Amino acid sequence: MSNAAEKPVSADLPADKAGPPAAAPPPPKPRPKVQTVWEAKELYRRDWLLLFAWISFTVSSLVGVLFYVLRFLFPNVTYEPPLQFKAGLPQDFATGRVDERFKETNGTWLVRDEKGLFALSTTCTHLGCTPNWLDNEQKFKCPCHGSGFRKTGINFEGPAPRPLERYRITTAEDGQVLVDKSTKFQGEKGEWSKQESFLYL
Repeated sequence: MSNAAEKPVSADLPADKAGPPAAAPPPPKPRPKVQTVWEAKELYRRDWLLLFAWISFTVSSLVGVLFYVLRFLFPNVTYEPPLQFKAGLPQDFATGRVDERFKETNGTWLVRDEKGLFALSTTCTHLGCTPNWLDNEQKFKCPCHGSGFRKTGINFEGPAPRPLERYRITTAEDGQVLVDKSTKFQGEKGEWSKQESFLYL
């Protein structure tokens, strides 16, 4: 009599009789990416732009270095007005007036009184500022520290320690007034009495 508890016979082979499991097939190799014509052009353009940027940077750096080298080799040159200049005919200057035509260009005031003409420096004797002529007050007034000078150039107020300097003044061959800034006369040394510190007319 067959045992009802018997297990049905499996059609499959026992585990100890089965072979190793079949290996999974290898994944397909990815195909190499093929650049399109557009991508190749973009890469080509990017390389050229990068190269151009580096060349521009290098050239600009070299130009800057060369500029400073040349500037070092050739020092700055200051162009100053000539030390001598003609100021016009004596009759062009009114008696009792301060002529300011040459203040900016030549740093000189020309003053005419009853006796003649003299040329004053526009440089304050305190710290080198440029005073202004105040016609209503008949004086030169320095805007920096308040030094005051009379029409003659004599200092009378403020910290200026001495009068304004005068320049050599003569008459040129053509009759014009000739001012020579290379020769100066200082009032505190009694040099205003020297010849050519005053042009008698």
